[in-house]
Amino acid sequence: MRPIRTFNVTPSLPARLEPLRKLAYNLQWDWDFGTTDLFRRLDPDLWESSRYNPVMLLGTINQNRLQEVAEDEGFLAQMDRAAQRLEDYLKERTWYKKHRKEPTPDECYAYFSMEFGLTSCMPVYSGGLGVLAGDHLKSASDLGLPLVAVGLLYQEGYFAQYLNADGWQQERYPINDFYNMPLHLERNPDGSELRIGVDYPGRTVYARIWRVQVGTVPLYLLDTNIEPNNQYDQDICDRLYGGDIDMRIHQEIMLGIGGVRMLRALGLAPTVYHMNEGHSAFLALERIRMLMAETSLTFSEAFYLAQSGQMFTTHTPVPAGIDLFPPDKVLYYLGSYAGHFGLSNEEFLALGRENTGDLSAPFSMAVLAIKTAAFVNGVSALHGEVSRHMFCGLWPQLPISEVPITSITNGVHARSCVAKPTQELYDRYLGPSWSQASPINPLWKRVDAIPDEELWRNHELCRSQMIVSVREHLEKSLLDRAASPLELAKAKEVLDPKVLTIGFARRFATYKRAALFLRDIDRIHEIIEGNGTGRRVQFVIAGKAHPKDAPGKELIRQIIHFTRDEGLDRSIVFVPNYDIHVARVMVAGCDVWLNNPRRPREASGTSGMKAAMNGLPNLSVLDGWWDEADYVATGWPIGSGEDYEDPEYQDEVEANALYDLLEKEVVPLFYNRDPEDIPRGWVAKMKDAIRLNTPMFNTARMLKDYATRAYFTCSDRAYRLIQSNFAPAKTLAQWESHLAEHWYEMKIEEVRISEPANLQVNQQFKVEALIRLGALQPQDVQVELYQGKVDIDGEIHTGVPSVMVCQGTDERGRSCYAIEVTYTVSGLQGLSLRILPKHENLSSPYAPRLILWAEPEDVQINVGAEVLEKAPVAEAIAMTS
Repeated sequence: MRPIRTFNVTPSLPARLEPLRKLAYNLQWDWDFGTTDLFRRLDPDLWESSRYNPVMLLGTINQNRLQEVAEDEGFLAQMDRAAQRLEDYLKERTWYKKHRKEPTPDECYAYFSMEFGLTSCMPVYSGGLGVLAGDHLKSASDLGLPLVAVGLLYQEGYFAQYLNADGWQQERYPINDFYNMPLHLERNPDGSELRIGVDYPGRTVYARIWRVQVGTVPLYLLDTNIEPNNQYDQDICDRLYGGDIDMRIHQEIMLGIGGVRMLRALGLAPTVYHMNEGHSAFLALERIRMLMAETSLTFSEAFYLAQSGQMFTTHTPVPAGIDLFPPDKVLYYLGSYAGHFGLSNEEFLALGRENTGDLSAPFSMAVLAIKTAAFVNGVSALHGEVSRHMFCGLWPQLPISEVPITSITNGVHARSCVAKPTQELYDRYLGPSWSQASPINPLWKRVDAIPDEELWRNHELCRSQMIVSVREHLEKSLLDRAASPLELAKAKEVLDPKVLTIGFARRFATYKRAALFLRDIDRIHEIIEGNGTGRRVQFVIAGKAHPKDAPGKELIRQIIHFTRDEGLDRSIVFVPNYDIHVARVMVAGCDVWLNNPRRPREASGTSGMKAAMNGLPNLSVLDGWWDEADYVATGWPIGSGEDYEDPEYQDEVEANALYDLLEKEVVPLFYNRDPEDIPRGWVAKMKDAIRLNTPMFNTARMLKDYATRAYFTCSDRAYRLIQSNFAPAKTLAQWESHLAEHWYEMKIEEVRISEPANLQVNQQFKVEALIRLGALQPQDVQVELYQGKVDIDGEIHTGVPSVMVCQGTDERGRSCYAIEVTYTVSGLQGLSLRILPKHENLSSPYAPRLILWAEPEDVQINVGAEVLEKAPVAEAIAMTS
């Protein structure tokens, strides 16, 4: 029966308890234990059953209980303190104001992501990408950055995991009740829902807008589950990463194009657009279209203006992880943009192709994002290197080390992942600012002042709390599938609070090798059972496989069967339905955090960062963030960063390395105790993990990097280009058009080198280049000397560029460039020359993807008084001693 009218019924609170409403609707409570304790105090059982959702709690709690606490002076005092903390928090976000001396007018950064993992009661995320996005917003709020976020609100979210009796993953899709979540529905002044429309073939799809307030940062989420949309269009925002390729492109159109239109409808005009992964890259098309429709800009002018304020963060270390769409689908859904831009179909598709000459190539969302961004980064130093190799085809003449993809290593939000008793410990000994303190802050020296006994007893408490939580979680999941009384009894006895506990929790993709530690059955038995020494080991494991990932599901089933068949189901425990709450319990209560992916397929990884902040050493392959951590002081490396061609051999070698580390280093260090039963060596490693990793792998540091390296510069550049009725943007577009037309008319004719081939280390010599610039001017180009070691193949692979200075023109009209250089090491060295574009409004000299190298067969070389006709440039002074 369809209702003839609907009502949004909100919690009814006594007047004295109204501050609870404001506290419930701002997610700052998620990282304020005083506020979560307040809600738990209202009704502990209801707090847990609501998935820690204060809005649902207030909406379903017995009114008599509310009247009771309205007269409870202790509760009221706690509530008032929490309300005051929120008020103070919202007013005191000062980092941005202190470090952004001259912001552009109405500066605003829009952060687009397919998923956001903020808290357990909002299951609109699948894993690490979403949790990273959620932590991004929390730290942006902590720092006071003028950031807004854009995403989709999923009716069914990702999925809830449960295991059948055989250990096979099953999926449930609980319906998200938006009206009982910390969401605000955005409305027009007349009270009606604020909606936007997005054009799809033959129809317009409408979406309403919900807001999640994350401290000072608003997260706006689009929801298509409304009339007059048809059922298919309502399901666009049904499931995260659900459906087929058509549903995926529908979702990404809504995120990117709908997100831009939503910001306009909200009256927001961001100065920077940040694409977190390529899912939102269609936003570039809509921004260009809007600029052309609303101004006199041409496509190229609008393109450069849009690009100047856009940035892209890639999280994908393998090509298979990139969204690719067939050309015909892109033209079907988005071909109208080609018409708006005045481009042919192939010119339009070239925006998303690496090789624009391959007319059958799919349309890559990552390539579209890169081509339309002024700043591109990976999420760890190693991932930046991997990304430069992945996308080097966009700059085929550029050395891989110079491909303009940098890295900003991920972090985690400290106050969200460190356990309550551990935070209180840090507050006492380090001071309340530890969660945002930089690595050079002297407060980190105070970690050594934390008494070993206090740190260890605190960790033992966290381990005990985790084991209790795991047992309760298992019991509930077994009850849900009507398990036998024997299974329920066993669940109450899993794990031992005195035993070394190793945690492993992440997405169950096969490359993460969740079952690697089971490779040698006899050896893992000995490790778990203590090999007769009583020094036992136990494992807590959690994670979800994608619903369509059968091999990932088989890994889970393999672990379940192994534990049963080998009688180890009390020592190896799989915790179903991994989520933010389970993760927080595990990273606080385990003793060691295990991670063993196939290097280099882990872009960053963040669970190990959370563990380290709680004092856990990491035991990990040198991949992602761990490759740049102090992995000796703060844990143990599995291997030395080797690459293998044979995965079977790799598994054998690294499994044995893991066993060796457990037997010879990890287990002895944990169980070697002093007379007070304190493992002093272990506690020292815990302190190193806290002191070295907490400030470095923290989203406070990460957001400061994004702000100073990208947000500020992109905002400034975009602002410059709109001045004087877009005159700088128009000039830049005209310049690039002229540059592309005449680039290959340039010729490096002659190179003069002042010294012969045999040089001494640090011997200075002069290099001059005579270049015909053709229709270009000296101010249009940057001429660089490129020098470095000559490898065995005769190439310079890791050279160093130095800018040459223009000395004017010679009598033949050639521009003369000169520089004085030295070699600081001996051996076979070489040099070459190259020319790059140069313009004050270019985000990078590599942005036009034009580069002209000196061709050895075309250049006349003069060495001292000798002329080497058409000699290879790299060989002209290659011999040094």
